[in-house]
Order: sequence, then C-alpha cells, then structure tokens
Amino acid sequence: MALFNRKNTAPSTTATLAVDPALAALTGTYTIDPAHSSIGFTVRHAMVTNVRGSFGDHEGTLVLDGTDPSASTASIDVKISSVDTGIADRDGHLVSGDFFDAETFPLMTFRSTQAEQLGGETFRITGDLTIKDVTRPLSIDLEFNGSATDPYGNQRVGFEGSAEILRSDWGLTYNAALETGGVLVGDKVKLNFDISAIKSAPQA
Repeated sequence: MALFNRKNTAPSTTATLAVDPALAALTGTYTIDPAHSSIGFTVRHAMVTNVRGSFGDHEGTLVLDGTDPSASTASIDVKISSVDTGIADRDGHLVSGDFFDAETFPLMTFRSTQAEQLGGETFRITGDLTIKDVTRPLSIDLEFNGSATDPYGNQRVGFEGSAEILRSDWGLTYNAALETGGVLVGDKVKLNFDISAIKSAPQA
C-alpha cells in the first residue's frame, strides 16, 4: 500500500490511475501516540561499545492524503530534556551546554518536505531537522507496518525506520581524547523511530 508518492520518471500518465480504496480510506490527520512510540538513538562510546538512549517526551502529526499521496506530511517535536540513557549523570551532561543546551534550545524538530516510495512498503521521508540553532536536511527510511483499529475504536497506522547523521553537522562537537587513541564519543549517530499514530476525528 503506497502511503506516499511513488518516485516516477515516466510521463505523468499515472495521474489517471484509479485511487487504491484501501489507501484512500487512510486519508486524514493522525496524532503520534507517545505511549506506544519511541524515538531513540545509538552512538559509539570510547571506540569500543554503543550507548543507546531515547527521548520520552515527544509529539507529532502525520497528515496522510490517500488521493494525492505527495501531499502527505509529517511533523515531530522532541523535548530535549526528556533524554534517557539510563544514567542520570550522563543525561545531565547531554542536556548541558556541552551538547544540546536544552535550557536555550528545548526542542529538536523535524518538518517533512518530500516523501517517496522506494519499493513495497518502504518509504523515504525527507525534511528539515533542527537541533539547537542549526537546520539541515534529513532523510528517514521507513517501513509501513500497516493500519488497524485498536480495542478502543481508534484507527492506527504504524511506521518504523532509521537514519544516520553526523552530530557535528548540527554543532554537537563536544568530545574528549582517549589515552589509547581515538575519542570518547563517536560522531556518527543512528536515529531510530517506532511510530504509532491515531487518526483524529473529522472536523464538524
């Protein structure tokens, strides 16, 4: 099921194709359910292992247009102070001026600008990721996990995916040298997304 526009290099004859009824039925605005979603990251520590963490406080909106999938959009706001790596001292360092400076820049945001189908249920969402005072493009590869009605009558859609960034591209450059060579914190960060979103009731 193509939630977003399939990349097409042929003449625009596809515009006359019939709309997939199952796809059209998903049209609407969806609110990300933070209780059943996660936004996490993995980064190399001391050159030998990985530190994993997540942001527990986030909100976002998906606008899916099944009749014109290219009009679908995604918007996510993440509260930096909600970072959790399992160690309070490390979390405190991450929100400090050495890293995110959460007091000055409390939110990390993503605003989509383009979406395309890569094949099957795999999609790529491109948009603007803002961390601190730096905004740069980011592409996220996502797998559409399907849609369902939960026991409470909510229509849900699900996605999971990932992306890799260099934290230095967003001004997160703090580091410390190791006596054995190398640095304490890797530059490459893997972002992980597991999203469940609930369809909003139509406006009266």
